Amino acid sequence: MHRNGTTLDDPRFDGPRTAALDPLGADAPLRAVPAMNAAADVPALTAALRRLTPSLPEVAAFDFCECLAAMRDLGLLLGSVKRHGVQPVPLVPGLEAVLTELGRRTDMIPRDTVHHYTEWNPLGPRQRMYTGDPQETVLMGGPRASIPALGRALERCDDLGGTDLADPAFVPLLDDLSDALGAFETSIADVVARVSPEFFAQRMRPYYEEVAVAGRDWLGPAAAHVPLYLADLALWAADDNDPAYEAFLAESAEHTLPRWRALVGQWRERPSLVRRLREAAEPDPEPWARHLAALHRVMRRLVVFRGRHLGIARKAYKEEVRLYELGSGGGSIGLLQSILDMTRDNAAAAKSLVPAGRPA
Repeated sequence: MHRNGTTLDDPRFDGPRTAALDPLGADAPLRAVPAMNAAADVPALTAALRRLTPSLPEVAAFDFCECLAAMRDLGLLLGSVKRHGVQPVPLVPGLEAVLTELGRRTDMIPRDTVHHYTEWNPLGPRQRMYTGDPQETVLMGGPRASIPALGRALERCDDLGGTDLADPAFVPLLDDLSDALGAFETSIADVVARVSPEFFAQRMRPYYEEVAVAGRDWLGPAAAHVPLYLADLALWAADDNDPAYEAFLAESAEHTLPRWRALVGQWRERPSLVRRLREAAEPDPEPWARHLAALHRVMRRLVVFRGRHLGIARKAYKEEVRLYELGSGGGSIGLLQSILDMTRDNAAAAKSLVPAGRPA
């Protein structure tokens, strides 16, 4: 729970209920999408998009979760048409107004996001997929596992931001944060073991290209938009002014949940956990040894995940493999390296303050 007795979860975003819904009657038509994509059959994909696009009065009758499910199903077709080099919105009369209204109703962007594609996507035979390949399911499993864990991590970050360093709860909160972030290590290890760089770069990456809606380009539902950067803000990035990272954070924040998006402005205005503990420990680190060791464990979680992510990205974006220079979240390999370097530097800063003889 948040220190004010609320929660960072928004009960309107009911994942299991959304996954169970089919407000557009899309179950049968979307089963054919992998075959249409394999054949690059843009006319068939466009025809399906036209048939499934609801009217604005129909959208008005949807409840909140039905709006999420409708965006999920339209989004699969948006990404599929764009993958074959065509902007989908001009092909379907009324589609832009519907996407804009679905975004307004849910306080999200006017296309699908990683949340729609993974945690609000049904499992089993109803699962919406671009390719139908088992490796795509593995890729979807990463966000499905890590998004709930991230929610728990953000709760702990928020709790820590309002907890005095001397409070006995502070170190246990850091330990729980470390446990939550461990889900990212687990999920990326699974991807490394079961998804080839070539499959991601050449088969999946094209489906995450931008789609133009209402005068803007919106990136697709890639795992890169799982907002781990929010934990960065709480832990170290609120004190950093790297322009490239700031631009990446600003764009990525648009693609997540409203309450999580609001944390960006809030957490930029408070000192990071690394800074708070550094300032407390610089006169005498001994009273803060347990705090510093726990903080270092948290930072190591981020370093390990970011190092593995960079390793995958380097393989997928090698010149002889890649189809695109930029990643699915809009970042470059250079940006990923920069974020890893900054994370390592802050982890090292925490470790350096741990008194001699104490485990870090």
